[in-house]
Amino acid sequence: MKGIYKLSPLVLFLLSYVGLCLLGGDFSHSSITLVAFLIASVYAMLITKGTPSDRLMLFSKGAGHPTVLLMVWIYLMAGAFAYCAKEMGCIEATVDMTLHLLPASWLLPGIFLAACIVSLAVGTSVGTIIQLIPIAVGISLKTDISLPLMAAIVVGGAYFGDNLSFISDTTIAATQTQGCQMRDKFRTNLALVLPVAIIMIAIYYFIGRDAQVLEQPHELDLLLVLPYLVVIVVAVCGLDVMQVLLLGILLAGGIGMWRGTFDLFGWMDRLGTGMIGMGELMLMAMMAAGLLELIRYNGGIDYLLRHVTRGIKTKRGAELSIASLVCLVNICTANNTVAIITAGPIAQKIAQHYGISPQRSASILDTVSCFTQGLLPYGVQLLFAATLVSQQTGQPFSPASIIPYLFYPMGLGIAVVVSSLVRNRKSAS
Repeated sequence: MKGIYKLSPLVLFLLSYVGLCLLGGDFSHSSITLVAFLIASVYAMLITKGTPSDRLMLFSKGAGHPTVLLMVWIYLMAGAFAYCAKEMGCIEATVDMTLHLLPASWLLPGIFLAACIVSLAVGTSVGTIIQLIPIAVGISLKTDISLPLMAAIVVGGAYFGDNLSFISDTTIAATQTQGCQMRDKFRTNLALVLPVAIIMIAIYYFIGRDAQVLEQPHELDLLLVLPYLVVIVVAVCGLDVMQVLLLGILLAGGIGMWRGTFDLFGWMDRLGTGMIGMGELMLMAMMAAGLLELIRYNGGIDYLLRHVTRGIKTKRGAELSIASLVCLVNICTANNTVAIITAGPIAQKIAQHYGISPQRSASILDTVSCFTQGLLPYGVQLLFAATLVSQQTGQPFSPASIIPYLFYPMGLGIAVVVSSLVRNRKSAS
């Protein structure tokens, strides 16, 4: 297999995805994504050498990777907690408390700041989305604020901490592959993204300054707010996401039974319903990982790494090549951590050859991967956000509807390009 043929399964997936989206009809976005992955996966297995059994085993190896299975368990726990909390009134009570505490004009920047703080503390965009999307959706339903906009604000803020936190897997991957200290990367990265975050706060205030509360909040019910408050506090304190979700499930169940919202078997029924609601998301994660394994086995990722780095002549070109490299690998893998680990060694060689500091190359890798992942409609973060919105509203909700409002990830991409142009112009002069 030569040339772009090695990446043809990815090209087929993207074409199938776009084509099915354009056809529309009564298909849900989850169904479209699953069918597109199925088409690309069948094709990838057909062009892979070996017996049908060997090809299927290779696909299953990727789909059953420990990292993928860990995400599946998180999906199950998150679905159970979100549905149980919704059924017993936790989300509505938390929304009411937020509306009591914040004036309507500060709801948008307030939610964005909350997402930035939580993500910086927990170090994961997925964990932030799990905790804040239900609250954001509840606020949208009680105000005149667009639902896709509210979801996008949480997703955008979630990438602030994913990009900066010392315990974020992307930060760890970026610093390890580039050989720099986390504190050095943090300082370099903060100077790059903090202006973007400040601009976002101003934009969100401007957009939401005339927001109106359409449904007045109920009286505060602190007992119903307790599960969400505890979940956010213990997450910020550093508890593992699985432990956080388990604690939330137990608290919601205990309070729900004590208040008479449901009995023991009613609680179990709601947990099961919430888990089943995550079924499509789990299948998509496993199919994406299986497809990636076939592309990797056939040399597609190696081909990409070799060809993106051709033709570099200047330091500016080197920085933009590192950015392009991690961006393209991220599009292939739909996982920003995997993209950094894959592109990192090549990026380090480019950085050393052209005199780019390790913390600068680590910052570019991390920031561009968050920019790319934040805009992928088939990436786990947007799929997760859309699934939680659908679960709470009971209506289909497409990740694509969030993308036009993802100002913060877009700002990250612009900041990297502008900083590279400005820095290297100064160096040249």
